[in-house]
Amino acid sequence: MNETSSALDEGTLASFSERFAADPAARIAQNAVTTTSVDTLSLDRAVVTSIDPSVSNKVDTWKVANQKKSGRCWLFSGLNFLRGQVIEELKLNEDFEFSQNYLHYWDKLEKANWFLTAMAQLADRELDDRTVHQLLADPIGDGGQWDMFVSLVKKYGVVPKYAMPETESSSNTHAMNAQLSAILRRGALLLRDAATRGAAQEARLAVLEQIHRVLTIHLGTAPTSFVWQYRDRDKNFVREGELTPQQFADKVLTVDVEDYVCLVNDPRPSSGYLKTFTVDQLGNVVGGRPIRYLNVEIADIKKIVAEIICAGRPVWFGCDTAQQCDRQLGIWDAGLHDYQSLYGIELNTTKAERMLTGESLMTHAMLFTGVDLLDGTARRWRVENSWGDDKADKGFFTMNDSWFDEYVFEVAVPRSALNAEQLAALKTEPTVLPLWDPLGALA
Repeated sequence: MNETSSALDEGTLASFSERFAADPAARIAQNAVTTTSVDTLSLDRAVVTSIDPSVSNKVDTWKVANQKKSGRCWLFSGLNFLRGQVIEELKLNEDFEFSQNYLHYWDKLEKANWFLTAMAQLADRELDDRTVHQLLADPIGDGGQWDMFVSLVKKYGVVPKYAMPETESSSNTHAMNAQLSAILRRGALLLRDAATRGAAQEARLAVLEQIHRVLTIHLGTAPTSFVWQYRDRDKNFVREGELTPQQFADKVLTVDVEDYVCLVNDPRPSSGYLKTFTVDQLGNVVGGRPIRYLNVEIADIKKIVAEIICAGRPVWFGCDTAQQCDRQLGIWDAGLHDYQSLYGIELNTTKAERMLTGESLMTHAMLFTGVDLLDGTARRWRVENSWGDDKADKGFFTMNDSWFDEYVFEVAVPRSALNAEQLAALKTEPTVLPLWDPLGALA
């Protein structure tokens, strides 16, 4: 097809308009959508009224947290995963939270170091090299992965929320991130120049000190120790004294996050099941835990997740949350929005096709805290979100099983949940995916 034959001409445009004007359904849709949200009009009432938040198996007994205007869902869901066990074992009040700001602070500093280290390593490449460009596009975003969460907890420990509370910038990260990104992009230019003179180390540390300064201004000073004392639900007062974040983690965390591995569902034909993957230049802590996925079929993931919930533990997961979702009602279903009928056009694609075309990838992390089983088969799932308690069932959302198949991409589970074949596959050498691959997306 040459340029002339593909140009839009008046006759073609006129025929489009004529066919639209002659279609009553199109005119009715236009009248509706020009005055009312398309997401409201496309809601399938039969699906909405078929969903209720009750489930046969539920593990949550705590209140939801709120990430507000930030992309820290993976940190919130990771800390939510840990706090349920701590609340239960120490008989803490249901509103106990670990400090999300504390790990957020260290994640930002570590991401800056990761980025600058990569810039030094890739200094011989042009700035428009695709990997370099991808790193420059978002040098210090809020998102993350389970393996990145593990690296932070193992290196920095955890603290209760009062030891490093939220700030304006932790709850609303846009302005801070813009300044940090500007510093890092300028730093990348300085580092690339310094690398040619063998002075990359000195240049990297100089930029990192600037990042540390700005982070501390925005998020506060990260505590090196704090006093841990509390009154439990039985009214007993407990004073443990002064602890470092690492000592606190060793004392209160009985779940070993390093034992948890990531299963993904990637149905692209080129991927293949029971294969492992990592992603080039993806991570946060230099020298920390590398990103590693085991690709398994979605039915196997659902079986494992249901078994873990029935055993009394929640499950961290990553998904494409905005697809077929009603945020205020707090529900997901693969057919929740009937856009096809509203527009009168074909829109069906497979999960693999959506990944291949960039239509779908992991955008959000949450926590499975319940499953509704009927004759051993999952009907729906209970989900702890981190969007506050004014939505859904006091912040807990409901996911129909049809949505799990299409839009859940990743779960973190203990090695003990895997069968022998999966454990053997986990030990194989991973295929290295490029940074822009859908499996490189951060929640």
